[in-house]
Amino acid sequence: MNSVLFEIGILQVKWYSFLILVGIILGGYLGLKEAKRKGMNKDIFIDVLFYGVLIGILGARIYYVLFNLDYYIPNPGEILQVWNGGLAIHGGVIAGAIFLYFYTKKKKINFWLLLDVMVVGLILAQAIGRWGNFFNGEAYGRDVTLEFLKNLHLPQFIIKGMYINGIYREPTFLYESILNLIGFIILISIRKIKQLKTGMIFSAYLVWYGITRCIIESFRSDSLMLGSIKVAQLISILGVILGIGLMIYSYKHHKYYKEDQLL
Repeated sequence: MNSVLFEIGILQVKWYSFLILVGIILGGYLGLKEAKRKGMNKDIFIDVLFYGVLIGILGARIYYVLFNLDYYIPNPGEILQVWNGGLAIHGGVIAGAIFLYFYTKKKKINFWLLLDVMVVGLILAQAIGRWGNFFNGEAYGRDVTLEFLKNLHLPQFIIKGMYINGIYREPTFLYESILNLIGFIILISIRKIKQLKTGMIFSAYLVWYGITRCIIESFRSDSLMLGSIKVAQLISILGVILGIGLMIYSYKHHKYYKEDQLL
């Protein structure tokens, strides 16, 4: 699978970078609409989105590099080459949430409500971004046969793209992309519930993504490892526990979502 979308002279624009950008634009647009509906100034939200994306990408890259030090210590020049892949969503979410916490404290903005606003666009961006992994030959699963892929009734270009290093691989990128899209629909639907407390949309994101990622990771063949433990599974389980705990806390202590305001 060709990872390059197009070339202009010596400049290469890769599918990975392009699809991440598309995800950021669509996710940011959805977040902006909801933020304005919740009383947040447009310029403040754009600041949040701009710095949040930068810090999120930085966190995603640092996270990925830290769990691949055996490769990057002898190849330090590749650490900044994010267009070649290597962004871990868990690192991005953790870094982004830390940034939002301190930003909202400084600006006196409702932290939990802002997380609710942001994650709906985030999970849509994740669904789109997984296709960047496809074009980069990443986020693939177990060795499978050509017949296995044909039985999934996949388009030919996906089957061709899953032939990686001389072996057909299970399209776990596709599984996660579809489940993220379902998660997006679920979060949009939850947002319409009248008796919904602030923070519960973010909680639902943690639970949904944690469960789905933990399951999918069991099929992955290129996971980040901590000894014999798949890091993404460990973080996903912690995310599910945190999400359930936050859901209970939000139900007991937070205001109703439709009544709460960002500022």
